[in-house]
Amino acid sequence: MNSTGSMVPMRPLFTSLLVLALSPFLRAETQSADVIIYGGTSAAVIAAVQAKKMGNSVIIVSPDQHLGGLSSGGLGWTDSGKKEAIGGLSLEFYQRIKSHYDRPESWRQQKSEDYSRYKEDEAAMWVFEPHVAERVFEDFVREYDITVVRDAWLDRDKGVEKDGTRIIAITTLGGDRFEGKMFIDTTYEGDLLATAGVSYHVGREAGSVYREKWNGVQTGVLHHGHWFKADVSPYKIPGDPDSGLLPRVGVEAPGEYGQSDHRIQAYCFRMCLTNAEENRVPFPKPEGYDPDQYELLLRVFASGWREHFHKFDPAPNSKTDTNNHGPFSTDNIGFNYDYPEASYDDRRAIIKEHEVYQKGLMYFMANDPRVPEDVRTAMSKWGLPKDEFIDNQHWSHQLYIREARRMIGHYVMTEHDCLDAVVTPDSVGMGSYTLDSHNVQRYVKADEFVQNEGDIGVRAPQPYEIAYGSIIPQAEEATNLLAPVAMSASHIAYGSIRMEPVFMILGQSAATAASIAIEKDLAVQAVDYLKDLRPLLLRDGQVLNYDGGR
Repeated sequence: MNSTGSMVPMRPLFTSLLVLALSPFLRAETQSADVIIYGGTSAAVIAAVQAKKMGNSVIIVSPDQHLGGLSSGGLGWTDSGKKEAIGGLSLEFYQRIKSHYDRPESWRQQKSEDYSRYKEDEAAMWVFEPHVAERVFEDFVREYDITVVRDAWLDRDKGVEKDGTRIIAITTLGGDRFEGKMFIDTTYEGDLLATAGVSYHVGREAGSVYREKWNGVQTGVLHHGHWFKADVSPYKIPGDPDSGLLPRVGVEAPGEYGQSDHRIQAYCFRMCLTNAEENRVPFPKPEGYDPDQYELLLRVFASGWREHFHKFDPAPNSKTDTNNHGPFSTDNIGFNYDYPEASYDDRRAIIKEHEVYQKGLMYFMANDPRVPEDVRTAMSKWGLPKDEFIDNQHWSHQLYIREARRMIGHYVMTEHDCLDAVVTPDSVGMGSYTLDSHNVQRYVKADEFVQNEGDIGVRAPQPYEIAYGSIIPQAEEATNLLAPVAMSASHIAYGSIRMEPVFMILGQSAATAASIAIEKDLAVQAVDYLKDLRPLLLRDGQVLNYDGGR
């Protein structure tokens, strides 16, 4: 496929666009390294550390200013699955988090003994504050003397130079050129792999493509609790279709069960909130705030629903990692379909729309007189932490890109791999989280009530292997590129794999494979798994198989 797209921070792109406009008058710079990593996610940092540990030079070319992606962007309540399946540098990240909280001075708004997720006798800690995670990533960069070029955006029109199937260099919008022997795409969006001409998929495959039960449109399937359990009218005048639909209700038919579509699971910000008064900033009223956007929520409250605090998961120092919960919540259902392929500018607009929606939602619940008083009173005690995201008005710099492009690589992971129904070849790490898709669309049912669709939660029976072939492209498309984040998986398999610990695991494995390919002058597809790759992964603490329960 040929298309355009990349990760966009919350701050404006003025600086990058100005550099682009002036680039003909600037002297382009070429930098070289054995391994060029594009992206600023958790996988980027871990891949860079592993490359350096294996004796390679490395450059992280990051479109972001802040390193760590979602791990430092608010997702502090780690979706870890079975922790025994997490090893290597990924585990070290969580051990470093624990070391931070072992220091008494780390507890400012709360005592360590009052926080249930802190266990003095455990080696790792799985819940943390955003700024603590970012500090750990920056510590990695400093300790391993890793070169990071920030605010560096891939030129997605002509920014990849190839000689046959080998990438020679990538170029940013500012004209800077980065030559390497191996390239690793660690973006959530798969921007480098797409620009390099590697095949990918966006949206849900039909269930028939990989013979999957949980892929494609899932009308009538009601998992978790994020659906309308009461009959709620979607019309401006309840029960009157002629009055028009309320905001945030889709106008398209949902599609037939199991069929493919272009839609992707909803995005949101993983908000870090606090109720510590001395550290709390009241929810701001965002520019562009429109209370009418939340009329559907008022009808949910009127039905008696009161679960809005169920995903205020507690983090240290009286903070939260707040995630979507319920039929109308922080997930901005239906407003991200164009994001994976969008231009930088269009992505920026999509991110801004999500920000206004979610900030407006919190302001609405805490302030609007139509909101039930019990909800308003409880919500107004919460706010944004003064000591988080201080350069972005205390709001996360990272939208939760749950799914965007997914490479169609040497091996495609499917639900059969995640459910242990097949033997997965050449393990480079393990996943264990539930096959989890957030809602994909909100639509009007035949009975003229509103419903959500696409929310799936199917438990993986035990940790499962992730194939080396799923992080490398098909050999005829690229032979020195690895993609541990926008990796090769079906929509529903990716719903389980897409967890931050797993991205770090796969980032380490990708860098190990890249280092072997450099040393032996091989294509990544020709790396000998049994002889070379597997022994090194095990040496470095990766968990490749799980014996418990087998």
